[in-house]
Amino acid sequence: MNVLALAIWIAVCVSTLVLALGVRRSRPRPVGPAPRLHDLSEAAFMAGGPGAVVDSALVSLLGDGRLLVGGPGIVALRPGARAGDIAERAVFEALRQAPSGWLYQVRYAAMLDPAVQETGDALAARGLLAVPGSGRGWRRWALAQVVVCAVWVVASLPLTFVALALDPGPQVPFVFKVLPVLLAGIVLGCVLAARARRRLTPAGRAALREMRTHYVNDRTPHVQTALFGLKGLRDPRLRGQLVPAVRGTRLAAAQARGARRGSTSSSSLSSSCGSSAEVLPVVWCAGSDGGSSSGSCGSSGSSCSGGSGGSSCSSGSGCSSGSSCSSGSSCSSGSSSCSSSSGSSCGSSSS
Repeated sequence: MNVLALAIWIAVCVSTLVLALGVRRSRPRPVGPAPRLHDLSEAAFMAGGPGAVVDSALVSLLGDGRLLVGGPGIVALRPGARAGDIAERAVFEALRQAPSGWLYQVRYAAMLDPAVQETGDALAARGLLAVPGSGRGWRRWALAQVVVCAVWVVASLPLTFVALALDPGPQVPFVFKVLPVLLAGIVLGCVLAARARRRLTPAGRAALREMRTHYVNDRTPHVQTALFGLKGLRDPRLRGQLVPAVRGTRLAAAQARGARRGSTSSSSLSSSCGSSAEVLPVVWCAGSDGGSSSGSCGSSGSSCSGGSGGSSCSSGSGCSSGSSCSSGSSCSSGSSSCSSSSGSSCGSSSS
């Protein structure tokens, strides 16, 4: 039993050490001085992915009347209205392509706009945001360690009775020999699994905090939406428009997901990241190099993730659905990002 206890100690310690090093290396690191966020669109992407970027633009457009509400869930552009940034231009383009003007359709299309998508690529290239799926293998390892350690905690009890029966003399019970390292393996496994799932890097969290501090006294609705997602939006009229739109995109995703499951396996294998975006309305299709301009939803060799921040795209953090797709395969839905980032951080990573 002493040999078995020693083997368990060595296995858990080695596994935890390798896991910690792997998770650390999987996080992108900024090159040079600490990078900063350039504008509110980047802050919104950090806070809640493409959804938060578009939500902030919609709040601005609805708030100043450039976007008119023509009925429940129906919107239209005011004649002569002009866009002020890339997110607003994406909304304008989406409205031109959406004859019905349903807000949830406009929101969905704007999130897939290449300019909005490339915001995430630029953040990843500067070491502020992890590319979707970059830590999935280490997260699975961490969860496996948690499960194995928990199984050994249970198994150590009958092994203790067996050891006492075989050698009734004075001895340290087997469970006491292995319980400390097994509990440590469970705790550290949970911590490292959460860290591997986190989308915001330490530099990214610092940059987002700096941006929030800079706008701490600005209560403009679109600024608060960019920094905190829909959680920061207090205007009941605007919330009444946007919250149903978010629900609408989720419903459309569920319907598209069901339709996709009924498709043939051959078509699913040949699908690109763009087609997976039709299934997941809150997506960031990141370039495989973590920062190429090819991060639009049609690029191959890219990974797709739910908007940050498991985010429900309104959270303050970078969480994500964590689905990925490689060239020649379809996107598969992974575990949910720390949470729905709707306005929070998956916290704040959600945010």
